[in-house]
Amino acid sequence: MMTRRPRLIALSALTLTVAAAPQAALMAQPQGSGAFYVAEIATPATAPRMAAGGVAWTCEGTSCVAPRSTARPLRICRELKRKTGAITQFTVDGAPLAAEELARCNG
Repeated sequence: MMTRRPRLIALSALTLTVAAAPQAALMAQPQGSGAFYVAEIATPATAPRMAAGGVAWTCEGTSCVAPRSTARPLRICRELKRKTGAITQFTVDGAPLAAEELARCNG
């Protein structure tokens, strides 16, 4: 039978583990997870990092992400297109660029 002290220590350890779990999950997220711009490109990126449209892009395969910028989204999309080729989808703060805008980006 457990005495009062070991139970208290076990309970304290469990409480700390449960309380620390959300913090550990937050720290484990990649830097790009809070990306403002998300682009899907037609062909895989040739470099994992690049500058386009005044922002630093991080790419993996055909997915690229970048933080917020003061430039207009269409300008940023066009600059990225110049570096990577056709863009199949471009999202700004979670909202996809309209089909007409995406066509202008790729034009």
